[in-house]
Amino acid sequence: LRRLGLVSAELIGTVSRLAFNYGLPLMLFTSAAQVDYADLGGARYLLAGALGTGLTLGLAWFYSRWRGHPRALQGIFVQAAFRSNLAIVGLGLAVSAYGERGPLLAALPVALLTALYNVLAVWVLNSTLGSGTSLLDLLKGIARNPLIIGISGGVLLSVSPLPVPALVVPAGAALSALFLPLMLVCIGGAMQLSRLRGTGSLAWEATAWRLCVGPLLTVVLALAMGVRGEPLGVLFLLISSPVAAASFVMVVAARGDGVLAANIVVLTTLLSIVTVTLGFFLLSLFALVGQPG
Repeated sequence: LRRLGLVSAELIGTVSRLAFNYGLPLMLFTSAAQVDYADLGGARYLLAGALGTGLTLGLAWFYSRWRGHPRALQGIFVQAAFRSNLAIVGLGLAVSAYGERGPLLAALPVALLTALYNVLAVWVLNSTLGSGTSLLDLLKGIARNPLIIGISGGVLLSVSPLPVPALVVPAGAALSALFLPLMLVCIGGAMQLSRLRGTGSLAWEATAWRLCVGPLLTVVLALAMGVRGEPLGVLFLLISSPVAAASFVMVVAARGDGVLAANIVVLTTLLSIVTVTLGFFLLSLFALVGQPG
């Protein structure tokens, strides 16, 4: 479409801002509103996912600085390292592997890790793409972030005595059907295969961290915490999925390198077919993830 002149840089920027400010927040609101947060007790795999995310972020940031990546690209690299596509690819993999049990086990980590991902992503991007941003400014940026507002509103509605409106579920499905294809078109339009070499090894390094290093750290941590069976399998499928398309939207909205962000999304999406299959096979081989459905 870009080569035909139907998708321009201006259109990509406009659609990305529309998705960031309205589409994604409303989608996240509907998802968070449908979660029963009373079921959080004793779910060690949730804690393992959160701790694994924090560990991956910290080590990726240290690695990026050690490698001497430009400051403006460090946030893009770090976000790609810890942020997986939970709601689309991860949840789909969980359903494919475990049938009806998949979404039941995945619902809470998808909602909680999505909130964590967005908070951390706002902090990372504000820190690296901003200029001398203070802690107060960071907190203000997080509080004003449309994605955080959407998730917070959904959580408040879920825990309140008010019933979730019947319109919420079909509205979320309609928004997904509208914005997700548009986001994928924007990612494809922003991707420039010629720049895969021009960015040096950064896009490939980010891909390795997203598909190999991050999942490995989280699985080892989960095993150390005693997580086994289906919860471990679902956690692996969620955190080993490719970079979320929302990461591209956030980078563009922050005036970062959208081409690099799009390239990382596409690279991880293509290569995750191999890494997820191999990783889940190895975990199944050692009887660590239960019996797939």
